[in-house]
Amino acid sequence: MEAPKQEEISHHPPMDQLQGLEYCIDSNPSWGEAIALGFQHYILALGTAVMIPTFLVRLMGGTDNDKVRVVQTLLFVEGINTLLQTLFGTRLPTVIGGSYAFMVPIISIIHDKSLMSIEDPHLRFLNTMRAVQGALIVASSVQIILGFSQMWAICSRFFSPLGMAPVIALVGFGLFDRGFPVVGRCVEIGVPMLILFIAFSQYLKNFQARQLPILERFALLISITVIWAYAHLLTASGAYRHRPDLTQLNCRTDRANLISSAPWIKIPYPLQWGAPTFDAGHAFGMMAAALVSLIESTGAYKAASRLASATPPPAYVLSRGIGWQGIGILLSGLFGTLTGSTVSVENVGLLGSTRVGSRRVIQISAGFMIFFSMLGKFGALFASIPFTIFAAVYCVLFGLVASVGLSFLQFTNMNSMRNLFITGVAFFLGLSVPEYFREYTAKALHGPAHTSAGWFNDFLNTIFFSSPTVAMIVAIFLDNTLDYKDSARDRGMPWWVKFRTFKGDSRNEEFYTLPFNLNRFFPPS
Repeated sequence: MEAPKQEEISHHPPMDQLQGLEYCIDSNPSWGEAIALGFQHYILALGTAVMIPTFLVRLMGGTDNDKVRVVQTLLFVEGINTLLQTLFGTRLPTVIGGSYAFMVPIISIIHDKSLMSIEDPHLRFLNTMRAVQGALIVASSVQIILGFSQMWAICSRFFSPLGMAPVIALVGFGLFDRGFPVVGRCVEIGVPMLILFIAFSQYLKNFQARQLPILERFALLISITVIWAYAHLLTASGAYRHRPDLTQLNCRTDRANLISSAPWIKIPYPLQWGAPTFDAGHAFGMMAAALVSLIESTGAYKAASRLASATPPPAYVLSRGIGWQGIGILLSGLFGTLTGSTVSVENVGLLGSTRVGSRRVIQISAGFMIFFSMLGKFGALFASIPFTIFAAVYCVLFGLVASVGLSFLQFTNMNSMRNLFITGVAFFLGLSVPEYFREYTAKALHGPAHTSAGWFNDFLNTIFFSSPTVAMIVAIFLDNTLDYKDSARDRGMPWWVKFRTFKGDSRNEEFYTLPFNLNRFFPPS
């Protein structure tokens, strides 16, 4: 057999914008399709919106009624923040949801001796909530200052495709513990959900009804409906009656206690839990979480731009988005959502799964969040979907976001030993360091940083719990210190440099210009 000719060997030229998407950032499906897709994004966002309060409210001494109010408040603020971000921030089609990065400092506040000594559970819940609110309000200043002062834009000058690839990839890969380990808690629901979602979204994607690839576009809604009904059938038939409590909690559809506890109509409002309290130690730990949220969101914005078939957001736009995200954390503190805000990674993955990167769809999903957070019973019905079902979908969507990060390596020279070294070390440490911190904390019930200064412990433990943050520290440091002067081409800088400034590429104006002619008052740099 003769050797293949050079031109026959597969060669795929690097592409600024991802191809194969049905709708990009500023093209819109029909209103009916957009509303259905928006509802799908709302359903997906429920996973994190329910999981964080479910875990934290119980530790604070709160009841099921308190949990429902926190879930409603979190969804309400998510809707507002998503609208603000898509209108005035980066303008990318990103859902701004609750962040797990804030868990470490919040758990530290919950275990504060002065709060733990309160005997009345409801009073302890309220006082802890106010302490968390105060810390969030102070911590929001980190992103507001770094964003609106354009300091984050200056920092982003040290980024390159090589440095950002591990960061974006670990925004997805770093969440591996929220995938199959959670599916494994109830395999009879989780595994069928995973198989069904992959079958509908990939293998049956060419099935069309009225020229609409209905199974690909609405794979999430269809598979959740089928598996949720199946889970309800198992619950009603008594399949879990004599199973351990943990299995019942993860598998049954009637264990969330959300529907019975939810009011029919309740509108969240600022300071609904009382006046926030402020403590310097609490605030310092929360500032670390704000930094982590900023780094994770930076990676997620880059991934979202690719899955919306847009150019990478210029430094000015990225910084503007971070400033508005800081406003989002401030709103979280004022309303009392029990966590800060960040880009919802699973919703970014759904852009790729549906091949619809339309901004309008995300704005409609924000409308659903606000609407159903006020209509308590209806919102609670959807929020009672077992978390195992969401975890099965995360296995696909987090992986999809991670692969977008890997796609940035196409702009670099991966035949360079320098680049191989930086990529490999950043990936490995980005996974290994947080895993060490997680294992240590699970055994010792405190993080590896355990000094008499609680604020210092919270700061270090929060930073090193985050895979994208560790990857950014390692990758950006190595990329800007190892033979960087002679490696501009290998690092992908000739391609990257035109997206640093707003006017560096003519397409930036199409994707990132502010609405209502606001660019007259805030001219981009």
